[in-house]
Amino acid sequence: MATEGITASRMTANDRFKNGFGSWFWGSIAAAALLHFVMFMFWPDATAADVAFDNIELEAIDLPPEIEIPPPPEQIARPATPVISDVTIDEDITIAPTTFEMNPIKNLPPPPSPGEGDISDAPVYTPFEVAPELKNRTAITRALERYYPPMLKDAGIGGSPEVWFYINQSGRVEKTLLNKSSGQKQLDEAALKVADIMEFSPALNRDQKVSVWVSLPITFRVTN
Repeated sequence: MATEGITASRMTANDRFKNGFGSWFWGSIAAAALLHFVMFMFWPDATAADVAFDNIELEAIDLPPEIEIPPPPEQIARPATPVISDVTIDEDITIAPTTFEMNPIKNLPPPPSPGEGDISDAPVYTPFEVAPELKNRTAITRALERYYPPMLKDAGIGGSPEVWFYINQSGRVEKTLLNKSSGQKQLDEAALKVADIMEFSPALNRDQKVSVWVSLPITFRVTN
């Protein structure tokens, strides 16, 4: 008795399951047979349901033609490496000077006739072959020093306002207008003062003196 108690206490759950398998198996067989017998007694006309299914007919689809991928474009050839030529150039080669006498200008409009219209009212295009030239450069240099605003000069601030000049047939400046500001109002005003004392040679068009409008810069800068 003591030996059986020790053996039973040492059995695992798996051992107990194996020992009871036979009774569970034969009990299940008997229950299944009884269930079938009852079904045949009470429902003799019972039939199994039809679980068959129809095969779905597959339709073949024509595949589109295979797309041909074009080959990649040819690589653009790089420019050739420049080569230094070994041709010697004569250093005595010079370019001939270009002058109005050697290259006369043709088909220029004739100079305006007297009374044809006053062009001094505002800057307009006036044709000429020979531009007017400044004659009193030394006086203008002294005027630039004289009219240079001291405050801007001491600060090292300069500028180049552009001024319209209306120069008559005698080369005298009759009218001046500011064409482009220097950004400093004092320099613009000083430039107009300097412009009033400028003297020019008259412009020429077909060997005739003409009145013209020209735009020239007047530069103020500090010199060391």
